[in-house]
Amino acid sequence: MIRDSFAPRSLLLAGAFFSAFTLHAAAQQPANPPAAGAAPAAQPLPPGSPMIGRPDNEAAAKLAPVVGPPIPASPDKLPLAKLKVPAGFTVEVYAAGMANARSLALGDKGTVFVGSRLVDKVYAIVNKDGKRSVKVLASGLYRPNGVAFKNGTLYIAELSQISKIDHVEDVLDNPPKPTVIYDKLPKDEAHGWKFIAIGPDNKLYVPVGQPGNDVLHDDAHGQIRRMNLDGSGAEVYALGVRNSVGFDWNPETRQMYFTDNGRDWLSESVPEDELNRVTKAGEDFGAPFCWQGNIIDQELGWGKSCKDYTPPVGLMGAHTASLGMRFYTGSQFPKSYKNAIFVARHGSWNKTQKRGGDVVVVKLNKDGTVKSVEPFMTGFLQDNKYVGRPVDVMLLKDGSLLVSDDWNGAVYRVSYGKQKVANQ
Repeated sequence: MIRDSFAPRSLLLAGAFFSAFTLHAAAQQPANPPAAGAAPAAQPLPPGSPMIGRPDNEAAAKLAPVVGPPIPASPDKLPLAKLKVPAGFTVEVYAAGMANARSLALGDKGTVFVGSRLVDKVYAIVNKDGKRSVKVLASGLYRPNGVAFKNGTLYIAELSQISKIDHVEDVLDNPPKPTVIYDKLPKDEAHGWKFIAIGPDNKLYVPVGQPGNDVLHDDAHGQIRRMNLDGSGAEVYALGVRNSVGFDWNPETRQMYFTDNGRDWLSESVPEDELNRVTKAGEDFGAPFCWQGNIIDQELGWGKSCKDYTPPVGLMGAHTASLGMRFYTGSQFPKSYKNAIFVARHGSWNKTQKRGGDVVVVKLNKDGTVKSVEPFMTGFLQDNKYVGRPVDVMLLKDGSLLVSDDWNGAVYRVSYGKQKVANQ
């Protein structure tokens, strides 16, 4: 473990989505226009841009981050009829109208908290008197992607800080401003949005992504940190992490498993996203030197060997953007799903033929390695175009599964059997 002695924040500031990079580059246009007839000079990309490293060929030139709709879809416009699940399961709309709905957390009283990345809001889906409604719990925040709940307190992860609201389910109608408990996170936009969760050790875990696609970085990046619930005692828990946006703990071994997104522009077929397992604090998972456990980085891996890093326990497909994940500990689904991992794959943007845009179920061997990766909820990708993009998954108390969709600003519920929509 490495205690809280992080290096100065990186200077690689960049936008988290493609339009931000475009605007930044436009602002850097030269004051004097080129001479008549001369070809305009190509403008340098801002640090952290996802376009850095794109190959100079016709196919790659057509690929860029996919920008979703600017407003949430109305309930009648959601792609519910296109979503497919295995026989015996049912998909229904749990809540809608939440722009850029991302990470999920469940309160003791059944409130579902929803973070966002591209807007400034955290939402609360409230069940009361047999009715369900959506409230804006907090606004004016900066990339409040991560949410976690423990003992009545909601924790919110923004780009560079973590805050909390105590007794949150008692103040839903008049919530106070969140109180900052930790502000020692870098301010880099690239991979700067945070997923957070509370582990079985009662500590808060937060990832800090690499500040760009494929970059050498200081020791404040490329890691997962953990801290006490008051923000004290922060330490580095895992290293060599490029961009994790989901983790959970095996209910049998209490070991952390986390998804990690592989680098871009190496090829359309490699590297694959990873499912990793932390067996001891301080493990290094290889990025940016080694990918998927067996590919040395062509630019940064000189003199390195993949055998010096912890390999993934499973591969999740190239550029599938494997994000939120949860172990299934409920009892509603068939026994074959017990302690399996549900993973939301947001879907690729830098592949000619898109991949992901689904929820898969990962079943494990007895030793904790991956036995199989099977489709579970599909249909978000139609004719190589997205009609929705899953981000996170979460169990409700009745054992049904929630799936967030930031493309449509909605949350779906997947149940098994003939149960009605649950209030909690």
